[in-house]
Amino acid sequence: MDDDAAEKLASLVAPLLPNADVAREDRWRSLDPVTEFLASRYSRWACGWNWSVGEGDVDGGVVEVWCCSSDSVTTPDAAAPLVVEALREWRGRLEDLAERFAALAPPENTAASSADLWNWERACTRLVTVVADRTQAESGWYGHCMQVLRWFLAYNGIDEGQAEEIVENAVGGRFGSWIAPDVPVVDAVSSRFARGVGGIR
Repeated sequence: MDDDAAEKLASLVAPLLPNADVAREDRWRSLDPVTEFLASRYSRWACGWNWSVGEGDVDGGVVEVWCCSSDSVTTPDAAAPLVVEALREWRGRLEDLAERFAALAPPENTAASSADLWNWERACTRLVTVVADRTQAESGWYGHCMQVLRWFLAYNGIDEGQAEEIVENAVGGRFGSWIAPDVPVVDAVSSRFARGVGGIR
């Protein structure tokens, strides 16, 4: 999205934003029309536009330009460009993940050999590391981490139910808020992840 398109989008978003006199505790709900508009315009991926780092509108995201509805929503004209910039940032994060998925995807038609398991383990390690970095390992960061691992499995053709089970068995309870995972923990999670994939291939 170029600057002209961003400016036009901000002009469409501004009327959907609450006025400054809306109570701070009501501002989060008042963003629903913005999310609905963005999703209808760009598709469902846009719903993550305000998934900010830490304890924002939604816990444990990667968007840095948007803090939270109580702080980022001031006046419609001031907040609308922030919404657009947050959407652009979120889109950039998704595109980065898509590139990483393509680069980390194991070779096709490989058997569940030690080499194949190594590919899955390496992919998990790199994805966990990048998510911990992008979320700054703040509040609830592991939720997005698990989501990214499920997306990666889906990208590689693994059924949603199986992906859920693999990720839950690999990660469940091993990461915590406000704590970046150390190398032994990441290694253990990645090993469980790879074995989980190997068990269905």
